[in-house]
Amino acid sequence: MTLKLYAHPFSAYCQKVLIALYENGTPFEWRQLSPDNPQIMEEFAALWPIKRFPVLVDEGRTIQESTIIIEYLALHYPGPVSLLPADPRAALEVRLMDRFFDNYVSTSQQKIVFDALRPEAERDARGCADARAMLDTAYAWLDKTMAGREWAAGERFSLADCAAAPSLFYADWTHRIDAAFTHVIAYRQRLLKRPSFARAVDEARPFRPWFPLGAPDRD
Repeated sequence: MTLKLYAHPFSAYCQKVLIALYENGTPFEWRQLSPDNPQIMEEFAALWPIKRFPVLVDEGRTIQESTIIIEYLALHYPGPVSLLPADPRAALEVRLMDRFFDNYVSTSQQKIVFDALRPEAERDARGCADARAMLDTAYAWLDKTMAGREWAAGERFSLADCAAAPSLFYADWTHRIDAAFTHVIAYRQRLLKRPSFARAVDEARPFRPWFPLGAPDRD
């Protein structure tokens, strides 16, 4: 086995990569990041001093950032599920939606969660209000976009859906998707039923008490 994934199962960006791995049944070695595994933490810090995960290692080559990891897997470990279209024009739509979920949904959601981890005197109320406003705007745009789509970029499950699944999963915990956004809610439910994401969600269940805002009793 050549692939090693330095990750944590409760992390949205790690789940994004896990979905891609599970979609194609790609074998890999888990290097689960935890203070209880100091050797793995040291390996991880040496590989990527920025200390943002996940990180993939393939026979000595280090690949950072979830989107790049998924594209690397598509190039070097292709499987039955193609997560990026061969047509460059179709691929642009996939990449756009991938960036949408990372930049406007996940980043906004994480702003609120990370703020909750700070001491009260250091919290950023204005920043969190802006993040919630961005989530509302993103939900509204996505609801219109998903009105005629099954998956994020059209009819086929793709890299964009790998990004969408954990982004919407945690975003709805953090800032509930309004009931009026029926297309977003239905899409989130389709993602939860996808076997690759369902597996990632189940693997992360033991860590739900860690969620600083309190994990809801659902999903």
